[in-house]
Amino acid sequence: MQEVQPPKKPMAFYYILVLAVMLLFNEMARPYFDQAQIEQVDYGTFMDMTENQQISQVEIKDNQILFTGKEDNKKYKTGLVNDPELVDRLHASGAQFNQDIKEETSPIVSFFLAWILPLIIFFAIGQYFSRKLMERGGGNGMLFGMGSNQAKIYVPSSEGIHFKDVAGEDEAKENLSEIVDYLHNPKKYSSIGAQMPKGVLLVGPPGTGKTMLAKAVAGEADVPFFSIAGSEFVEMFVGMGASKVRDLFKQAKEKAPCIVFIDEIDAIGQKRNGANMGNDEREQTLNQLLTEMDGFEGNNGVIILAATNRPDSLDPALLRPGRFDRRVPVELPDLKGREAILEVHGKKVHLADDVDFHTIARMAAGASGAELANIVNEGALRAVRQGRDLVTQSDLEESVEVVIAGYQKKNAILSDKEKHTVAYHEIGHALVAALQSHSAPVQKITIIPRTSGALGYTMQVEQKDQYILTKEELENKIATFTGGRAAEEVKFGQVSTGAANDIEQATKLARSMITRYGMSEDFDMVAMETVTNRYLGGDTSLACSAATQDAIDKQVVALVRAQHEKAKQLLSDNLDKLDELAGYLYEKETITGGEFMRILKGEETVAEAEAEDEAEETAAASHQDDEPHKYNLA
Repeated sequence: MQEVQPPKKPMAFYYILVLAVMLLFNEMARPYFDQAQIEQVDYGTFMDMTENQQISQVEIKDNQILFTGKEDNKKYKTGLVNDPELVDRLHASGAQFNQDIKEETSPIVSFFLAWILPLIIFFAIGQYFSRKLMERGGGNGMLFGMGSNQAKIYVPSSEGIHFKDVAGEDEAKENLSEIVDYLHNPKKYSSIGAQMPKGVLLVGPPGTGKTMLAKAVAGEADVPFFSIAGSEFVEMFVGMGASKVRDLFKQAKEKAPCIVFIDEIDAIGQKRNGANMGNDEREQTLNQLLTEMDGFEGNNGVIILAATNRPDSLDPALLRPGRFDRRVPVELPDLKGREAILEVHGKKVHLADDVDFHTIARMAAGASGAELANIVNEGALRAVRQGRDLVTQSDLEESVEVVIAGYQKKNAILSDKEKHTVAYHEIGHALVAALQSHSAPVQKITIIPRTSGALGYTMQVEQKDQYILTKEELENKIATFTGGRAAEEVKFGQVSTGAANDIEQATKLARSMITRYGMSEDFDMVAMETVTNRYLGGDTSLACSAATQDAIDKQVVALVRAQHEKAKQLLSDNLDKLDELAGYLYEKETITGGEFMRILKGEETVAEAEAEDEAEETAAASHQDDEPHKYNLA
């Protein structure tokens, strides 16, 4: 879509305008500068200089005398005194002198200059600014744009975003496609008595593509499209926001059928309360919006699109049928959706033949559309840094880790003791996960520090998206979280600070099992915790008595302790594998899930795994030599 821009004036217009202002200022300011350079003296000094023939020129005005000295050519002024002999003395001194003759001005000219001309000038200036405000979209031409909306108007463009450019949100596209079809063929719906929703609310987490879907609607619909942010309605002065809403809907009705998109509508649509007594700027803006959307006057042909990631904070009057009739969830994409989004963004870069988006989509579980786009871009940047003109599978896999854990810290040097501790810690996570059933398989284990602060991590990748988790699976997750600390205790008999994030994750999951998922025998199916802002991190708050909170804390501690003991028992029973795998990770620093499982199952020894790894590196190097056209090595 292309924004409609007012025609620009040529540069010569602005040069002429600046020159005219400079000339006007020069003419108006010159008398003041001239007066500032004239020295004022008393009348006696003027008489002495006249008698001594030190004056060259004299100009007698109505209220003062201006004269110039002969020697220094300096200008002086003095007050006018009743001196009948002044002319004779000036003539005797040889100075040139004259008296200012005041011309009589016509009364009509004086009246025109004093009253009519200033009015004409101010009227012309007002008309100019009013016209400029109208060109910027301010329909009512208010001063400095206050009270006029700043909505951007878009017209169809073949180079804009369309539905084919948006992947992973098929349900949302289907809902919005119906809106576009209605704008193109209204009779098809009116013939059966159907009416399109007046408002469509797009809700979902940040980065899922709400604004992009609105742009896709603008690209598909051959109608005017107004776009404005909710924060642009709020002004310093009370009433300006309501005026902007009136002006926006006035323009929309004039261009109907059309679409109005309000991004981040929660800036003006928050729930009202009785504390502000109706004088709050946001409340007045919301009241005007409610009236415009479903007042006495209908908005035929005007469809409102709005986006927010805080639907719980919106006023109920705004969400009722008749205003926002339809809510379109724009959730995080599933496995199929992530793969489709990666394919859309992958078309923008040059990919190698070995790229498998299905594997990348599984590794990026829980990623939003914006994060997936960033993953593809990070992979392309990595290929450029390494001097290649194709993005490979390893580039995209590394970019997933960059988005999740940050870049590798190349300057971070761990001591030998710390490196051993981290190796056992990460193998502890992986080994506990592998020894339990219903656990996600291990994809990668590394002890290379990352910029996020992690000294190492174990990546588990589900084979498919899981929408329901059993109590056993959640307990296995807690045991896996405690596996790192358990490995340190089993091997070294002491604990370190490296398990801080593991402890936080295990505690959070255990508390949710008891307070939200009804997995406690004591509380049964009673919700002890409520979730707020589920699209913005999902903050929780307890809704129970202090005694119940104390009981919850005890059950959380007992649950985590039980899984911690289970993890220590598993590692103690497999201490030889813990030592073997930790030593291998210590030497290699990064190992794959396949290597880990083969050594764990006894299918190969550490020496065989190292030999196989060297053979793969040699084959990869020879492959690069066989096909030099695929790489542009620096």
